[in-house]
Amino acid sequence: MTSTITANDPATWRHLPSSSTPVDKARVDALMAAEWERFTANTPGSGEHNVRASKSLPLGVTSSFQHWDPYPISVVSARGAWLTDVDGRQLLDLSMGFGAMLVGHLNPTVVEKVKEALEKTGTLFVTPSPTATEVAERYQERFGLDMLRFTQSGTESTMYAVRTARAFTGRKAIVKLEGGYHGGYDGLSVSVKPSVEEAGPENAPTPVTPFDVEAGTVYVVPYNDVDRLREVFSEHKGEIAALVMEPVMENLGIVLPDAGYLAAVRAACDEFGVVLIFDEVKTGLTAGYAGAAQRLGVKPDLITLAKSIGGGLPLAAFGGRAEVMQAVVDNRMAHFGTYNGNPLVMAAAMAVDEVCTREALDSAEAINDGALQAIDGIITEFDLPAHTVGLGVKGAVTWSTTPVRNYRDYKRTDFEVAELSWLWGVNRGVLTPPGLDEQWLVSLAHTSADMDLLVGTFRELAEALRS
Repeated sequence: MTSTITANDPATWRHLPSSSTPVDKARVDALMAAEWERFTANTPGSGEHNVRASKSLPLGVTSSFQHWDPYPISVVSARGAWLTDVDGRQLLDLSMGFGAMLVGHLNPTVVEKVKEALEKTGTLFVTPSPTATEVAERYQERFGLDMLRFTQSGTESTMYAVRTARAFTGRKAIVKLEGGYHGGYDGLSVSVKPSVEEAGPENAPTPVTPFDVEAGTVYVVPYNDVDRLREVFSEHKGEIAALVMEPVMENLGIVLPDAGYLAAVRAACDEFGVVLIFDEVKTGLTAGYAGAAQRLGVKPDLITLAKSIGGGLPLAAFGGRAEVMQAVVDNRMAHFGTYNGNPLVMAAAMAVDEVCTREALDSAEAINDGALQAIDGIITEFDLPAHTVGLGVKGAVTWSTTPVRNYRDYKRTDFEVAELSWLWGVNRGVLTPPGLDEQWLVSLAHTSADMDLLVGTFRELAEALRS
C-alpha cells in the first residue's frame, strides 16, 4: 500500500502543465544527430585533450560522472558564473559543482581569507585550532546542531554518520531510498540507479548491489512511501540503526517530498528507535540559509553537509543531536582524518558563512524563481510534455507531465528529450550537469541576465521541437 499524498511540500516548487502534446520522436532524433555534429565541430580542443588525458586517467577524467560520449568539455579557468574551455569558449556555469560553487568561482571573500591563511596562518597543523572551533560554533548556530565533526567529502560524512548511528543504537542494518545517491561508501552504494528489471516490485524494491560492493545489511524503500517504510521498520524491528535519505532527492533531477511525508518519516523513526540521517550534501545552503531540514521543518538526528559550505575547497561535516554524537565523544565511533578542519578550508568556510546571508540567498532564489516562471510560460506556450521543479537556488525541467515522486517515476520520464535539452544548452554556451536530470544552480554570482540565457536557449529548443 502506497501513500495517497501527492501534493508537494509547500516549501518547494513544482508547476505542472494543464495540458500537453507529445513531441515527435523523429524530430527529436533528427535534432539530436545535428546537435552532436555541432558539438564535435565546436569543441575540437576538448576532444584532443580527452585523447591525451585518457592515457593517464581512466576515461580521461578525475571522477567518472565527468565523462560523456564522445568526450566531455575540458575547462581551463573559471570566474564568477562563467567558465572558459580549452577551445576558448565562454560557458555559463549552471552546474557549479552541484552546489560546491554556490558563492561563485573565485569569490573575492573566499580568495582573500584563503590567501591570508596561506600567507599568515598555515596550511595544516594536525592539532586543535581556534579557527576550526569558530567554524563549528557558526555551524551550531546556523544549522541547529548540538555537536559536529569536519571531514573532506560527502562520502566521508555519510559514512561516519552511519557508523555513528550504529555505535549509538548497537544495531547494524540501514535503510536507504531507491535511487538515492550518498557517495562511495559501500553500504550506501546499493540501488543508486538500479535497472528496473533487477529492482523488483515498485512498492517493495529489491536491493540491487554492485558486484564490487560489500554492503552489509541494507533495505531499500521508495521515496514518498511512509507505509512501506513502516513495514520495513516493523519487519526488522530492533535490527535497523539508521535511515539515510536526502530530504529532497537531488540525484534524479529534483524529487520533492509530499506534503507531510518528512514529518511522517520522523515519527516512524522515533517509534522504532531508528536514527534519521538527512544527507544534505547537495541541499545544504542551496536549499536556504539553514539547509533543507529547517526549511522543511523536520529535524533529523544527524545531518551531513559538504559542497556548498566549502566555497570550492574540500570541506564536509556531520553532526546533530548531542545524545547521538556522544558515540563520538566516548569513542564508540572513533573518527579520524589528518586534514579535518585544516586552516585553509576553515578560512573558506568562514568566508562562505559571511557571504551566504539570508538576504544574499533570498536574492539568488528570487532569480531562480524568475527563471522557473519564464520556463513555465514557454512550456505552456508550446504545450510541452514537461514541468518545472525547484528548491532554493536549484531548478530543473522534468520531461514528464506527471509528478516524479520516486525513482520509478523518474525512470518513466523522457530521457531522450532530456538529453537533447542538455546538449542544446551546451552547444549554446549554457552548461548544466552531464546527466539526464537537467538540474541547474543559481549561485550568488549569477544575474537575471545570465538566467535569461538559459530561458532563451530553452525557448529556441521549444521552437525547434514544434517546427
